[in-house]
Amino acid sequence: MSMSDGIPALAARKRERTGSRYCRRIREQGGLPAVVYGHKQDPMAITLDAREALTHIMRGEKVYTLQIEGGGTETVLLRELQYDYLGTNVVHCDLSRVDLNERVNTRAPIRLIGEAVGMKVSGATLMHAITELDLECQVTNLPEYIEVDISDLDVGGTIRAGDIKLPKESMKLLTDPNAEVAHIVYHHVTEESETAEGETVEEQAAPEVITEKKEEGEG
Repeated sequence: MSMSDGIPALAARKRERTGSRYCRRIREQGGLPAVVYGHKQDPMAITLDAREALTHIMRGEKVYTLQIEGGGTETVLLRELQYDYLGTNVVHCDLSRVDLNERVNTRAPIRLIGEAVGMKVSGATLMHAITELDLECQVTNLPEYIEVDISDLDVGGTIRAGDIKLPKESMKLLTDPNAEVAHIVYHHVTEESETAEGETVEEQAAPEVITEKKEEGEG
């Protein structure tokens, strides 16, 4: 693996055969099936070295230079990963041809940082329904994630997508700016139980965090 202008280079081999049975054989031999498409060119089926490719993918890298066996290079953007039925192992990836100067649409996960002041209140719940932002940005500025500081968020407070400062001024938010990213609500919930002596004990609910439920098959 070599680097050019900070972009990882992946070795790739063209393949003529496709289909689930053949792709399974590729994976058994340490390869990762992939397809390259876009820029008004025909799709190209390739095989990557699974260990090399997944090392970079797990680091959150999205742009690669493919060094194709037999000559030729392609600059590509990771578009989609396909997982096995357990949702744990990557079995295929889709790559689109890109120019480093073009702008593309992407999706970046939201990473909440800090301890919200409102979560110190017993019975508080942090609602975190939106866990990703849709953005438009230059290929070379693709973010691995977007940090959102919730330290000042109090009970009843809300952080919306439009409130988030993006890493680069050139980035454009595509998510609805009014969409709620983080919100703290308070529920006065008590549980009453009788003690052995017949006394009543009240237990208030502890703070909790509720995030968006992952769909089956997500990694």
